[in-house]
Amino acid sequence: MNIKCIAIDDEPMALEIISSFCQRYGNIELTTFTNPIAGMELVRRTKPDILFLDIEMEDINGTELARDLPPGVMLIFTTAYAQYALDGFELNAVDFLHKPFSYSRFEKAVQKAVDLQTLQRLSAKPVFTDEYITLKVEYKNTNIRLKDILYIESMDNYVRIHLTDQPTLTSQMSMKTLQELLPEGKFVRVHKSFVVPVHRIASYTSKEVILYNGIKIPVGRNYSKCLKDKRTN
Repeated sequence: MNIKCIAIDDEPMALEIISSFCQRYGNIELTTFTNPIAGMELVRRTKPDILFLDIEMEDINGTELARDLPPGVMLIFTTAYAQYALDGFELNAVDFLHKPFSYSRFEKAVQKAVDLQTLQRLSAKPVFTDEYITLKVEYKNTNIRLKDILYIESMDNYVRIHLTDQPTLTSQMSMKTLQELLPEGKFVRVHKSFVVPVHRIASYTSKEVILYNGIKIPVGRNYSKCLKDKRTN
């Protein structure tokens, strides 16, 4: 699937560099604009996957344009002015490319945007209906609805099921055994001690997952690839 991108920069040379990097990356459909107003009109109309946006342009500041960005568009700022980095992240920019940036730095930013957008699309889908698993909790068989699970935590020979609006439940079993009960593709193990539902992941890095309610879950070194692979499932 091609990645649809728009780049807005009042310097034609900067757009040529982005175009060259996009061709090198592959599978990117890029439209460029030196006119920021015309560029943002197309952004609002077509909602591309990624917007590369300069900040200091002749007639307008890119941070002002970014405030009207449609939901779901991944924003990557491209600027020669490092002092704008904080403003960029306050506007939920996926990344901040400080000019002149290398291809490897560009590639890292694009991959980060693609991974995040894919997870958001997965989380927007209705994942569960009335599916549940049955676990023994305090000597009783207890039905647990999968859609109510926030995350699962392993503690020695026990697992703790953290739920949305109910007390945490504890069952005596290994994390591996519990994983075998969960539907494939809907949960991901991000750490030796943590499993999370894919649809609850708002964002992630190589070090942590952030759920939509703000809870942060650590990502283990040996599990980061499993997390990234979910974008292709």
